Amino acid sequence: MSTPVTPVTPVASSTEDRTVAILAYLTIIGFIIALVIQGGKKSRLGAFHLRQMLGLILAGLIGSALSIVPLLGWLASTLVWLGLIVLWILGFIAALNREFKPVPLLGTYFQQWLGNAFD
Repeated sequence: MSTPVTPVTPVASSTEDRTVAILAYLTIIGFIIALVIQGGKKSRLGAFHLRQMLGLILAGLIGSALSIVPLLGWLASTLVWLGLIVLWILGFIAALNREFKPVPLLGTYFQQWLGNAFD
């Protein structure tokens, strides 16, 4: 006989928590709206994903700065942006699933560097 599989329960239960987490990843306007909602009702999930997205935004700005250097900088900038798109997708999926899952490679650093931002 097979053993029953225990379903994974979402970490956050509030729909508003999930809304903030998802909005954080939807353009800069969505990020700002998520900030406003988070300011009214603090949630751990919302703060976590706001920090993740802010880290991705800052990494994107650094990646864009690389394009100042001709040829090699453009190549590096393109690779950074492609990597950030993949990390954005993974962060967005974690937000959809209500998970406190940092993006690979940089997510734990974002949480450390941005500390208690949005709490």
